[in-house]
Amino acid sequence: MDRPIPVSEILSRKGSDVLCGAEDLTIVEAARLMVEARVGALLVMDGGDRVVGILTERDVLRFTARHTDRLSATRVGDIMSRDVLVGLPTDTVEAMMSLMTARRIRHLPILVNGRLAGIVSLGDLVKTVVHEANFEVRMLRDYITGSYPG
Repeated sequence: MDRPIPVSEILSRKGSDVLCGAEDLTIVEAARLMVEARVGALLVMDGGDRVVGILTERDVLRFTARHTDRLSATRVGDIMSRDVLVGLPTDTVEAMMSLMTARRIRHLPILVNGRLAGIVSLGDLVKTVVHEANFEVRMLRDYITGSYPG
């Protein structure tokens, strides 16, 4: 990637829809919502617009492996990650990929003035990098073969 790509470009394509829920949802309810929405994370909100946690597929899987008998009684607030890393629309794809890889996370909420603007996944970032690389390859191929407009 020759140019730094801001995350705002991903959000403009992807949109700002984010699956959100409350701390008092059961793990079963949260898992059902995530499956229905075909997403890997549920942002936990305080009832307003403040992010207080995140529940991921990985959280549900780890809890399920240890406490199968407590699934229907355990609440999202009991197992969610409360220390949520967030990003800004001006953060670059490259910086976010580095952060997410180093911290071993796959989902990052994006905030604008403290308010939720969307969420990006590691998959969204990889897809963007691949798209950019494919574009560069096409341009170089066109240049080499003489079909580059210019």
